[in-house]
Amino acid sequence: MPNQNTDPNFKNLLRFLIPSIVGILLFMTPISYLGEITIPVAIFSKAVQNLLADSLPAIITILISATAILTIITKLSKPQFILKNNFLKGLFNVSLFWLSTRILGAIFAISTLLKVGPEFIWFEYTGGLLLLDLLPILFAVFLFAGLLLPLLLEFGLLEFFGSLLTKIMRPIFTLPGRSSVDCVASWLGDGTVGVILTSKQYEEGYYSKREAAVIGTTFSAVSITFSLVVISQVNLSHLFVPYYLTIILAGVVAAIIVPRIPPLSRKTDTYYENKNCNTNEAIPKGYTSVQWGLKQAVIKASNGMSLTKFISGGVKNVFDLWFGVMPVVMALGTVALVLAEFTPLFQWLGMPFIPILNLLRIPEASEASQTLVVGFADMFLPSVIGARIESELTRFVIATVSVTQLIYMSEVGGLLLGSKIPVTIKDLIIIFVQRTLITLPIVALVAHIIF
Repeated sequence: MPNQNTDPNFKNLLRFLIPSIVGILLFMTPISYLGEITIPVAIFSKAVQNLLADSLPAIITILISATAILTIITKLSKPQFILKNNFLKGLFNVSLFWLSTRILGAIFAISTLLKVGPEFIWFEYTGGLLLLDLLPILFAVFLFAGLLLPLLLEFGLLEFFGSLLTKIMRPIFTLPGRSSVDCVASWLGDGTVGVILTSKQYEEGYYSKREAAVIGTTFSAVSITFSLVVISQVNLSHLFVPYYLTIILAGVVAAIIVPRIPPLSRKTDTYYENKNCNTNEAIPKGYTSVQWGLKQAVIKASNGMSLTKFISGGVKNVFDLWFGVMPVVMALGTVALVLAEFTPLFQWLGMPFIPILNLLRIPEASEASQTLVVGFADMFLPSVIGARIESELTRFVIATVSVTQLIYMSEVGGLLLGSKIPVTIKDLIIIFVQRTLITLPIVALVAHIIF
């Protein structure tokens, strides 16, 4: 029976405040470290990457291969110790599509680690980029995000912000107020943290299918740190302030429009496995938003998990991310990057954007067109290609649009497909195009003002 002691006495307040403040400090507090603006969780993750630098690709390959092997064993032999354990069953008893994806991920990882098989798989900008550069980052981020995420989820912080910000989030973005925490965690930390946070909230019944899909594809923002890397890549770092303000403007406009049109608008407001936590964020009469938020937070905190549950829940989160998500990123990310590097596919797909870029008076429109679609494969590719373009205005547009597109198969896109969030590859392609078409005119207008 849930504890209904909602009196915000000193003990109950501490149960809410201490874990929540620690969570905010770890996930949402920007600090300067070695000349970069980052968050503590990212610093911990970097320390693990440095400590295991030479071993991480092999460790990741073993994890991805183990996932494929255990999934094959589960599908063929149906071992009872897996099928009778809800966590293991959910992890390894997957559909044939995800089984195939995990096998493909293992093949790509082994091929890249050993540099065997076709070179296009283990090339430095395809499988090599994923196994040697991106997945070590994800491995470390998943470790700390998985272990420490309950600090944000289980002690009332989301309930507090849900009450505080529902009057903003509901009418503007059609989302509950608690989703603001997902957005801030992405913005200050990393888009992957936002996806992880959203997925866990969806699985626990706090977000409907529509809400989870909207948050995962709209608010998993690129971090300030990576945005700085992108603008530096196109040699315009002196314009970082107007650049980032343009990202915010275009991102907000896209966040208002995209959830109101298909495919996101057609997602149902039903819940994962019919779990509905009924988090009514309406503020009753007699309460201010702060008072009601505090009351809801205290209720959640007073029912907070024990240390044992905190640790076991965190460990399960980590294994869910390592075994469930990394193989998907390796498989789908490699396929997308191979298409980007070794086929003219993205050049062809970019051709319809040439007349649009000409209409917006963007110089070197033909060269810029492919950068508008190649970002679907990897977020960094547009700025790498765009760096070769002479026009500063065009480079500014490329760098800004690439960050507002959000859906990158080598990272956020792969994470979304590997999570329980109800989006398909078709959904992601459509949303990527929608975000491009919505943000491009806004960015072009600002670029013409600046240049």
